[in-house]
Amino acid sequence: MLINFNPLALFQTKGKIKKVFREAKASYLNRIRFAVGMFYFGMGLSFATWASRIPDIKTALHLTEGDLGSILFALPVGQLIVMPFSGKMVTKFGSHRILIFSLIMYVLCLINLGLATTSLQLSLGLFLFGVFGNLANIAVNTQGVYTEVLFKKTIMSSFHGMWSFAGFTGALVGLGMLALNLSPLHHFMIVAGIVLIMVVLNFKFLVRAKEKAKAKPEGKKLFTKPDSALLWLGVIGFCSMASEGVMFDWSGVYFKDIVKAPGPLVVLGYTSFMIMMASGRFLGDGLINKFGRERVMQISGVMISAGLFTAVFLPYIVPCTIAFMFVGLGVATIVPTVYSIAGKNPTVPAGEALTIVSSVSFLGFLMGPPVIGHIAQSFGLQFSFAFIGIFGVLIAFMVSKIRTSA
Repeated sequence: MLINFNPLALFQTKGKIKKVFREAKASYLNRIRFAVGMFYFGMGLSFATWASRIPDIKTALHLTEGDLGSILFALPVGQLIVMPFSGKMVTKFGSHRILIFSLIMYVLCLINLGLATTSLQLSLGLFLFGVFGNLANIAVNTQGVYTEVLFKKTIMSSFHGMWSFAGFTGALVGLGMLALNLSPLHHFMIVAGIVLIMVVLNFKFLVRAKEKAKAKPEGKKLFTKPDSALLWLGVIGFCSMASEGVMFDWSGVYFKDIVKAPGPLVVLGYTSFMIMMASGRFLGDGLINKFGRERVMQISGVMISAGLFTAVFLPYIVPCTIAFMFVGLGVATIVPTVYSIAGKNPTVPAGEALTIVSSVSFLGFLMGPPVIGHIAQSFGLQFSFAFIGIFGVLIAFMVSKIRTSA
């Protein structure tokens, strides 16, 4: 009996098998990317949910503006206190474990905020909200770095886009909950339940990488000077987050007091900024992969300065709206790119590198708005916006001082 052997058919079969394996690998990688993106979304949704009900909680607890301002400071205090330890915890226990634990605690703290009946309880709740928020932030960005390595291309900006998109979603859900006359507690419990379901559905697909801390040479001090490249990245992040913080806290005031926007148009500046920041983050990865990190970051810095200076010299509705859109596009990719570069530092574990960079960057977010207030008090709000506008030029200059191809 003769067997009809066809070598060509054998090669075709091998080719089909390889194609199946490639498609399976691509599908699995996309599932990992989706899972990590959902954790970014869960964090953003939780924070936006809290922010959407601040006015109601203020009213319920009979707080003055001064009382609320003091209480709100408990959140960044919690973030700052845990910062020296979060990177080391991520390195020791693995970012996937810390992320699952911290996000679960984050949403439980969200529920706890809805239970607060006194200013002391609210302050303590916000402090814990900040602690677990920082842990989750370092862990999720470490996961973003690991996932980016698997894809062998820049995707970090889209992850931060998920956080921004969650901010819009949280605000819309908040409006819906208000329309239904649901209390902050019930609102927070619903959102917490949704986020916990997301955790259950996606935690298995997190990247299970656990870095070993770099061995310290004999006689080396416990506290050493951070890698200079990480400090440069932190300063760039500082400038970007200071600009971002100013947009969050002062764009509405600028449109009301300087632009003299009528009625509902006061929110136009903030809305245009947020829309372009979110859009820029989803588009940013493609631009970075095409033109390179250095060029995109330099252009982004110029756009921040151009937007803020335009708002200063042309304080009218249409020019200012376009100007704030430029600022939104400018800040969109800088922090994600800074985190991406830091996470691939060859001498420092990803979690610890991200802690160093995010600590310096976050100071900009904390210090920018109050500094603007003091400058505005002495020299006017337009001058203070021009002062922050210089930060964009500094970003473009400093990018050339670091290696962005890592």
